[in-house]
Parts: sequence; C-alpha cells; structure tokens
Amino acid sequence: MTDTGRLTVIAGPMFSGKSEELMRRVRRATIAEIDVLVVSHSLDTRSDISTITSHTGVNIPAVPLGDVSSIAEAARQKDYDLIAIDEAQFFGPELIPTVDEFLHQGIGVIVEGLCVTFDGQPFEPLPSFMAVAEEVLRLTAVCTVCGKDAVFHQRLEQTESQIDSNSATSAQAPASTLAATAIDASHIGGLDTYVARCRQHFTGGSQEA
Repeated sequence: MTDTGRLTVIAGPMFSGKSEELMRRVRRATIAEIDVLVVSHSLDTRSDISTITSHTGVNIPAVPLGDVSSIAEAARQKDYDLIAIDEAQFFGPELIPTVDEFLHQGIGVIVEGLCVTFDGQPFEPLPSFMAVAEEVLRLTAVCTVCGKDAVFHQRLEQTESQIDSNSATSAQAPASTLAATAIDASHIGGLDTYVARCRQHFTGGSQEA
C-alpha cells in the first residue's frame, strides 16, 4: 500500500511572507533531491509569469497554470514527490479533490495562499485545507496603521494615493467592485492596491471606520 502524502498549508493575508515561506521550503526540498513541481496561477502577472516572486523581490521558477485540470496534467508528466501550489485561492474550491488525490497517491502537497478576502471573509479553498492538513502555518502581516499583527488586508480606493495609506480611515473597500472571491486580474496587486490591517483598524468589511 502506498503511503499517503502530507498536506502543508501556508496561509495568511497579503504581505505576511507566504510566498517567501513557500520558496524556502521548496529550496530545502530541492537540496534534499526531492522532485518538486512548483505551480503558480497564470493570472498573476505581477512579475515574470514563469516564477513565483515575493513582495520583496525573491523568486523561484514555477509552472504557470490557469486551472485545476492543468495542475493534474502537469503532475502526470513526472513522478513528483512534492507539489507546491502558490496563490491557491485563485484555483478555487475545485482544487480540493485534486489535492486529495495527490495525497492518496503518496505525493506531498504544499498549498499556499490567502485565507481571507479583502472584505474580511474566509477565502476558499484555504480554510478547508487548513481543517485537514498535517501542518498549518498561519502567518500575519504588519498593520500599516499601528504595527500590530495584521490578519486582514483591504483594498485601497482607486482614487487614493499611496501617501494616504497610513491613515486608519483612508483604506475603505470600493463600493462597486467584483466579488471579493472573484478570480479576476483586478484582485491582484501590491502596496499600491492593498494594505495590511489589524482587527482594530480593518475597515474593509461591514465595520465602520
């Protein structure tokens, strides 16, 4: 009987170092001569599409794919020991049964991504993965208002400048946008689009500023 794989989840808001932690683990696996398939979502074009790049500029090679079936197909091309998936939220809940299949085939899986939307709601499939993983690393960012642990990120108004982002009331969620869970290029961004917030200063959901 084939041993089952181990599921590791790296989750948190934007700017919490998720991609850097994924890259660290992939590098360690490579040093240990473990065959790793590193997958990124082709929607993320913030940098070279064939790499995973952190907000600090660190990167590693990756295979950009647009849907879950493409991940399954890529995994069949070689006997991989480990599959690392960056920005897993963009693949949606359909990723869950595919990852489960990998695990039952004896392939280890690292799933990394946002577990919360910019309006403060659970962002599947990360919460479901966190419930059944052998290891869950829940990271926090740094609130740009007070410096405390930030478990949220929220979207800046398109009319705001980066200078205003240090104001506790400047980062309101846009009144008219796609759903926070929509898989769309407008939901990808950096410091010019999103900011990290602690619970006290988060105003991206139903809370009043």
